[in-house]
Amino acid sequence: MQRVRITVPWERIESYSYWILFAATFLGVAVWESFRPRRELSSPPERRWGKHGLVLIVGTVISVGLYRASPVVVAIAFAGSKHGLLNKPWIPFVIRFILAVLLLDLVKYAIHCAFHSVSFLWRVHRVHHSDPDFDVSTAARVHPIEIILTQAAYFAMIAIFAPPVAGVLFAELMSGFQSFFGHANASLPGWVDKSLRTIFVTPDMHRIHHSEEVEDQFSNFGDSLPWWDYLFRTYRAEPARGQAGMTVGLKGFQNDASLGIVFMLTQPFLPERKEQPVAAAPLQEG
Repeated sequence: MQRVRITVPWERIESYSYWILFAATFLGVAVWESFRPRRELSSPPERRWGKHGLVLIVGTVISVGLYRASPVVVAIAFAGSKHGLLNKPWIPFVIRFILAVLLLDLVKYAIHCAFHSVSFLWRVHRVHHSDPDFDVSTAARVHPIEIILTQAAYFAMIAIFAPPVAGVLFAELMSGFQSFFGHANASLPGWVDKSLRTIFVTPDMHRIHHSEEVEDQFSNFGDSLPWWDYLFRTYRAEPARGQAGMTVGLKGFQNDASLGIVFMLTQPFLPERKEQPVAAAPLQEG
């Protein structure tokens, strides 16, 4: 009897699941913020959402037009690579799946560290940090150049390691959820936050990274999992001035002009502010 091979439509699953998760998470976090805000915003949320949403659209259109691929598509393309390290059939699938999720999250941690440590990369990444507030829309405030460079590095790692497609999809969905959840201007009970940040990056944990204080910015780089910050000693439990006394953003950019579309798209090419770092500062453990 001839065995029938079932082909999984991964591209379709990725498209539907990602955009459903995208919309559900954004709306869910937005509602959460409205009922349990952590900090008072300097600008109305609807104004911030519109400005940051436009930046995200520009970056997404450029990235899609340039690569015409997604993480899952790249994973499918290299699934049969003889040089892959995570596509060996003798390794149990569960092990390869877990290793894929951990590896891809570690890659994002390393990329994030690089954006804070290399002068040119920091000039691009400071667009994200120059947001004078911190809420769900901050996740969308990413310069197109950062999206392009991050995708290139991410695709390269998928091509080298050839992780299972299911692992790549799970890592992508986990990161998509975290991008909004981790930037939530919402509060969790102290005991919940303390427990949750042992396995997942919480809003209070990531907010520290958006402090105007340099020592705070060089901490809590994790994308979804906090374990890399614990392992590489970049974890900080509390900001230098405490959550209540912490100022969000970059010094000199806490103003309404920082929400301008032209400003956000041209900021990497503007003169460097003296207050801001262009190379890694000494890390301190929280």
